[in-house]
Amino acid sequence: MKTQTLILLLLMIGLFSSCKEGDKTQKEFTSNVIDIAAKQYEVLYDSIQAKKGEKFYIPRAIKDGNIKYAQAYDWTSGFYAGSLWYLFKLTKDDKWKDRAMDYTTRLDSVQYYTGNHDIGFMMEASFGNAMKLYPSAQYDSVIVQSAKSLMTRFRPKAGIIQSWEPIVHFKEGMWECPVIIDNMMNLELLFHATKITGDSIYRNTAITHADNTIKNHFRSDYSSYHVVDYDVETGKVFKRTTHQGLSDESAWSRGQAWGLYGYTAMYRETKDKKYLNQAIKIADFIENHPNMPEDLVPYWDFDAEVTPTTKRDASAAAIIASALLELQEYVSKEDADRYMNWAKQTLKSLESPAYLATDGTNKGFILKHSVGTLLYGVEVDSPLNYADYYFLEALDRLRMLEGNI
Repeated sequence: MKTQTLILLLLMIGLFSSCKEGDKTQKEFTSNVIDIAAKQYEVLYDSIQAKKGEKFYIPRAIKDGNIKYAQAYDWTSGFYAGSLWYLFKLTKDDKWKDRAMDYTTRLDSVQYYTGNHDIGFMMEASFGNAMKLYPSAQYDSVIVQSAKSLMTRFRPKAGIIQSWEPIVHFKEGMWECPVIIDNMMNLELLFHATKITGDSIYRNTAITHADNTIKNHFRSDYSSYHVVDYDVETGKVFKRTTHQGLSDESAWSRGQAWGLYGYTAMYRETKDKKYLNQAIKIADFIENHPNMPEDLVPYWDFDAEVTPTTKRDASAAAIIASALLELQEYVSKEDADRYMNWAKQTLKSLESPAYLATDGTNKGFILKHSVGTLLYGVEVDSPLNYADYYFLEALDRLRMLEGNI
């Protein structure tokens, strides 16, 4: 009996030691990736100091071997500041806070921008992240004014927020009131404004837009069209089409990621189960698509012909991973475990040499192999500042979930 007890005790000690060693390995690995990301962004920061006197030069991608810059009213302008905020959270190094503050305050004038729907991306990634760490009345006013600017694009008779101005698309003809699936990512700004002001008009507008997007943007398999063109007077749909996907009926990968992330956030803000169900169904579509690669980094469009040269989109993978890390909090344990494993496996792929840049390569950007707009040859197989942003967000979410690793 004493012998059996001793053996059991030794087994328990061994198992405990193994678990501790596994935890240590995971922590060391995650810390190593954070260190790599910080070193890359040190290189990127140093390389753009030549632009220091030019207020709105923000690194966006690589073009012809050089850094491609975004200015204030570019839809990607807030992501660099957002990445700096996440690096501060992940490293606790004050230099990232100082840089994040600098690139956030550079966007102050954007709060008045009404040219398209992307102000939500621009201001939540920058000022929204700043407020999580340093709440202030000044930042409150920026968010509220930004929401007011976004509200100018709400078309009440159609019940949607118009994404772009009327345009003659070179392939599709006239678009009167185009709304893109990306617009789901701008709704958090409206919820934020309601929290600050207590005025439900912002929240109600977000809900109305989300409901009409479910109604008009999604197919029966829960894949999403990219662009829906509306009659602003009646809400009638003129056409369902694409701008960045392979075809009108294809499932553009980043569009599916925007939908997953957007409806997960809608459930967080409303606790309405229809949004949770929508997010789950979108996740099911992505997870079960026959063209999803083994490494879980999607091809640029789920319906693209798969060949050895078909481009991957690391930005879509990063968005999906970040969304899953939130979605797993709201579902059954079985689904939560599945989503957590999926997110971790995706991050494992993105942290591999195939996608993670090191040693100052990639002009200092963190992730390789994203796709902006393939059909027009824009930012194809390039790093993208929003790929880095959602990758860092996913790392931060995983760190918080697993106990501040």
